[in-house]
Amino acid sequence: MRILKMIAVVFIALTSTSCASKSENKIESSKESKPTIQNLKKYEVAYFASGCFWCVEAIFESVKGVKEVISGYAGGKELNPTYEQVSSGYTTHAEAVAVYYNPKEVPFNTLVKVFFGSHNPTTLNRQGPDKGTQYRSIAFYKNETEKKIINEFIDDLAKSKAYKNKIVTEVVPFTKFYEAEAYHQDYEKKHPDNSYVRNVSIPRLNKFKSKFPELLKNRTH
Repeated sequence: MRILKMIAVVFIALTSTSCASKSENKIESSKESKPTIQNLKKYEVAYFASGCFWCVEAIFESVKGVKEVISGYAGGKELNPTYEQVSSGYTTHAEAVAVYYNPKEVPFNTLVKVFFGSHNPTTLNRQGPDKGTQYRSIAFYKNETEKKIINEFIDDLAKSKAYKNKIVTEVVPFTKFYEAEAYHQDYEKKHPDNSYVRNVSIPRLNKFKSKFPELLKNRTH
């Protein structure tokens, strides 16, 4: 009996360690989606990739001044990628987010701070339990000003020896963002009982909140 319990614990751990697990995702595919990109044009937008987009979306949505975050795919060459293709590593895209924000409330450099402060930028093609180029760290820039802000932030982190290992974040020009399927939007918020969300996403969000309480919309969350 004791051996059976141990096997069950190991099975649960294994099935909850990947953002690419599809067993729970497809059941929830009919969930209502959030506002589309077309309805958010009045805001500035920044693009980042730092692991599973369920986690990254929830983190940026907790930041004051951020109006909406869309999960999607970016950084690759393939047209109209799907979740099955990207999560399986069959494309050159990464799971990414589009962060719509009011620059009067939260400047771009603060979003860069959130980006680097909410993941490990020294792990190549990996974030937490998720492995593969689809989970690589990328800071996209739309102009030279954004590029300078990102590179200066990286330089400051290196000088302060914030990490033991070298930062491997890609700093690349933004080209195209593909909005992910509707059921991925607000996934963490809608599915708190999902095993991956419960064991990976929520702890990652709470770690960020405890680290940067001054940046949060609602400190009582």
